[in-house]
Amino acid sequence: MLLEVIATSVRDVIAAEQSGADRIELITGMLEGGLTPSYGLIEAAIQATTLPIQVMIRPHSYSFCYDRLDVAAMIADIRIVQQLGAAGVVFGALTQDRRPDVEVVARLLEAAEGLSVTFHRAFDEVRDVQEALDELDKFKQIDRILTSGGKPNVLDAIQEMKQLVAWSHKTSIQILAGSGLTIESLPTFVAETGVQEVHFGRGVRMNGDPLGSIDHIAIQQIKQHRYESIKTDV
Repeated sequence: MLLEVIATSVRDVIAAEQSGADRIELITGMLEGGLTPSYGLIEAAIQATTLPIQVMIRPHSYSFCYDRLDVAAMIADIRIVQQLGAAGVVFGALTQDRRPDVEVVARLLEAAEGLSVTFHRAFDEVRDVQEALDELDKFKQIDRILTSGGKPNVLDAIQEMKQLVAWSHKTSIQILAGSGLTIESLPTFVAETGVQEVHFGRGVRMNGDPLGSIDHIAIQQIKQHRYESIKTDV
């Protein structure tokens, strides 16, 4: 099980690595669901860690529907992220009728050539998740989808996540589960859904505060669960 942790500062990045995280999603605007961080923060974060950093590419929080000006800004951001040496990018785009905007996705992927790509929780607003998964699987650059199974809290979407994981086995896409996971719920959630990658934000912050500091103990407990799972499987 791979653990991805949200970071909004260099301090977060260092704390996440020291505590045992496997990958970083770097954002700003935690309360808005994540926006593109500054170039200075991206560069400093990359220099501060050996962990792969996935940078959020999201110009605003109004919606996941983007016009030509938005797309131009996103492409420019992706190119800078690539120059700065990040491992990957995180983005998503939808049409007005809540389908993946394949034209926008194609343009963003062209700019992101060579980078790892996560399609973010825009996926949770699609009209049909199986249809959307099939559409995104046509883009072999997309490595994973961050999703809560179409619910605000992924713990309310156990069956949906289980089905998504099953469908994903027929694709090249990994399902990354996030939003609402807790240390206490993790063992049962992983066992019931079969997810292999999990994404934590407020769940690994002090007192569950999305603006709080990284909780070293929380990450270590998740890491211990992963170790115990490996021993059980062996």
